Amino acid sequence: MKILLTSAALALTALAAPAVAQDIVDVSKVNQDLIATADGKEYSIATVVKVDGIAWFDRMRDGIDQFKGDTGHDVWMVGPSQADAAAQVQLIENLIAQGVDAICVVPFSVEAVEPVLKKARDRGIVVITHEASNIQNTDFDLEAFDNLAYGANLMKELAKSMGEKGQYVATVGSLTSKSQMEWIDGAVAYQKENYPEMSLVGDRLETADDAAIDYTKLKEAMTTYPDITGILGAPMPTSAGAGRLIAESGLKDKVFFAGTGLPSVAGEYLQNGDIQYIQFWDPAVAGYAMNMLAVAVLEGRKDEIKPGLNLGLTGYEDLTAPDEANPHLLYGAGWVGVTKDNMADYDF
Repeated sequence: MKILLTSAALALTALAAPAVAQDIVDVSKVNQDLIATADGKEYSIATVVKVDGIAWFDRMRDGIDQFKGDTGHDVWMVGPSQADAAAQVQLIENLIAQGVDAICVVPFSVEAVEPVLKKARDRGIVVITHEASNIQNTDFDLEAFDNLAYGANLMKELAKSMGEKGQYVATVGSLTSKSQMEWIDGAVAYQKENYPEMSLVGDRLETADDAAIDYTKLKEAMTTYPDITGILGAPMPTSAGAGRLIAESGLKDKVFFAGTGLPSVAGEYLQNGDIQYIQFWDPAVAGYAMNMLAVAVLEGRKDEIKPGLNLGLTGYEDLTAPDEANPHLLYGAGWVGVTKDNMADYDF
C-alpha cells in the first residue's frame, strides 16, 4: 500500500510541476568569457522590436527569455502593437526614464530612432541594434548577414521560378527600414546584371510588416500591372499575404514568390505550391546575440567585439566588419533557405 501511495503522490507531483522549457538556441558552444560578470552582477536590458505579436518577434522573445534563464539578467522584450515609428520611440523614451542598463533595438525607422538613441547613450545606456546597418547612435549594430547578398540570393530563387523573364513587384515594411531596402537593392542589382528579361514594376510597396496590408497592396499592384508574374518580399508577413492572394485568385503556377518568411507563417502556402521559397535567419538567435553584446559592453569588453569574434552561436561564429569607416557594424552569416522539401526541418 505504501508503494501505491508513493507512486500516486509522485504522479500528482509530476502533474503539478511546471513544464521545463526546452532551449531553442543552441548554447553548447556559447562564448561564456564574453558575457562573464564580476561578482554575479545582474543587468537590466530591454529589447525593443518593430511590432509585437507577430511570429517573427514571438520567436525573438523566446531567445531573449532563454538568455534571461541562462544568465540571470533582467531582460525582456517590448514593441508597439502596430509597426509605428513614433510608438517605438516612445517605448525607448520610457526605458530611458526607467534607467535601464542597455537597450537592444530593431528599428522600424532608423531615422526616427536616431535622436532618442543618442539621448540614451548620452545618459550612459548601452545601445545594440539589429537590421539597421546605417545607424549611427549605437555601440554596435549586429546584422545576421551581408544584406545585399541576402537579396541577391532571393532574386536567384525568384528568377528560377519565373524562368528568368517577366515583371515582378517588391515589398518592404517601410522605405525607412534600412535592411529590407538593402535586400531589395541587392536583389534588383543582381537581376539587372543577370536577368535582362526581368523587370521591376512600380515603386516598392510599403506594407507596415502586416500580412493583410501585403495582400491588399499586392492585389492593387496586380490590377495596375496585370503582367506581374513575380513577387519579391522583404518583410516576413509578405510570404503569407502573397500566398493568400495567389491561392484565392487561382494564380498558382502563374505568379511566383521568393522572400523572407517563416515556416510557421508560410508553411501552408509552401506545402500547397502557392509560394516557392522563403529565406530567413533565426530571430531567437539574433535576440540572444544582441543581449550578449550588451552584456559584453557593460562589462567593459568593447574592444573584444571586432572582426573574427566568435559568439558561439549558429551563424555568429566569425563576425565580419564590411566597412572600415563604420567599425560598429558587424555581420554574421546566418540565413537559411526553405522550400516545401525541407520546411519540416524548422519548427518555427
